[in-house]
Amino acid sequence: MRVADRIRAKLTAGLEPTRLAIHDESHRHAGHAGARPGGESHFRVEIVAAAFVGESRVARQRRVYALLAEELAGPVHALALTTLSPEEDKKS
Repeated sequence: MRVADRIRAKLTAGLEPTRLAIHDESHRHAGHAGARPGGESHFRVEIVAAAFVGESRVARQRRVYALLAEELAGPVHALALTTLSPEEDKKS
């Protein structure tokens, strides 16, 4: 299974997002530290979930990091996050 697919499956199961976008930005980091020849090492994730209501930005990111601990310990070198509650998503 591709890394992006594993990220999608884990975030969907753990947070039941109303919106989830996963962008593989590995091509932008070719030749940099942590970049792998096959890509799937640098990701940007935008996630909207009711589970984030009342949580700080740091608490939200920690939740995502915990769900993706295996990927962050292995193939994922960098993960940029946008974590929003459904109400915040309506404002943007």
